[in-house]
Amino acid sequence: MPVDYAEYSKLMFDLMALAMQTDQTRIMTLMMAREGSNRPYREIGISDGHHGLTHHQNKADWIEKIRQINEYHVRQFAYFVQKLDSIQDGDATLLDRSMIVYGSSISDGNRHTHHDLPIVVAGGGNRQIRTGGRHLIYPKETQLTNLYLTLLETMNVPAQSLGDSTGPLKHVVDL
Repeated sequence: MPVDYAEYSKLMFDLMALAMQTDQTRIMTLMMAREGSNRPYREIGISDGHHGLTHHQNKADWIEKIRQINEYHVRQFAYFVQKLDSIQDGDATLLDRSMIVYGSSISDGNRHTHHDLPIVVAGGGNRQIRTGGRHLIYPKETQLTNLYLTLLETMNVPAQSLGDSTGPLKHVVDL
């Protein structure tokens, strides 16, 4: 396993793309950074531990380091999205056929807040989801499981609820 985070991420994303391309699986999960990990990101010039920095105490330099780490993670994710978009699958790409959720279970590590989560939905869900170029904001206290319920509904998987969901979200799948 590569020590370099970017190499490791690329390897994992390449394996995931290959598994999708060869139809070995339809569902995958990848945790890009374990919550509570104090891993430093020396490859981008950050020797402080990740988790410790998330408890930033409103220190501007710590917040900037977290921003850099988050940006670094997003760049790794962008590689995966671009990879899927480059692989043809019939009359579409693997990205067109996929539903990918990328995000975090916490919005502010300093306060341990679990609302206003930074979530990205990528892919077209076999051309059923309108993604790209949109920033949707839902009311406070909207459950993340509402998104998952919406995605299940899009895949024709009937579910009345999922975890603490309160119903499907509007505007995710409308074309």
